[in-house]
Amino acid sequence: MLQLALDAHPLLCAAAFTCRFPRPLGELESSAQLLALHAPSAATPLSRSEALRGAVRDLLRHGGYKPTGRGKPSSEYLARAAEEGGLPRINLAVDACNAVSLHSGLPISVVDLELAPGPHRLGLAGPDSTYVFNASGQTIDIEGLLCLFDAQGPCANAVKDAQRTKTHVATRSTLSVVWGVKGFEEHVARASAWYRELLEAAGCATQDVELCASA
Repeated sequence: MLQLALDAHPLLCAAAFTCRFPRPLGELESSAQLLALHAPSAATPLSRSEALRGAVRDLLRHGGYKPTGRGKPSSEYLARAAEEGGLPRINLAVDACNAVSLHSGLPISVVDLELAPGPHRLGLAGPDSTYVFNASGQTIDIEGLLCLFDAQGPCANAVKDAQRTKTHVATRSTLSVVWGVKGFEEHVARASAWYRELLEAAGCATQDVELCASA
């Protein structure tokens, strides 16, 4: 079982799991039922709220990061994109992630586990931290932002995941992190469970991640 160390944080209530795909992602199709969940009006077991939106922003502000403008939580970006023109179809891993994030209101990261070697940790990015977040080479300033770290440094967060660990056509296994907030523990657990159900319905195998305090 993969271990994920958690730095002390007064607001974070994360959920995480790994997923193993039956074939490389490029050979798998997202079902029509899954893609239908990208519609804002889709019937789903969870719904986002203004209270949760504010709590997620407070989570990101805690380390000094400003979650506004282009730096807003990814769940807010998804909600706007879904309303304005629809979410792009990417691959099974990301399509399931986006469906759950859209309707739960929780930011979610998904990284290729082979591209993100351990040890893994959740903590705040240090001063002057940045990484490239897309294929065009654009960077995001992540100083003070809660991030997923692998052996090479920060690789994902609740705003934009790093390009170096993103899923691709040959991806066979992933690590997903639901960026939850204390006070919404049940909602976070339900979002993670639903996310896993969507993947397992597509023939994937998911496994718990052991969350433990950083040494």
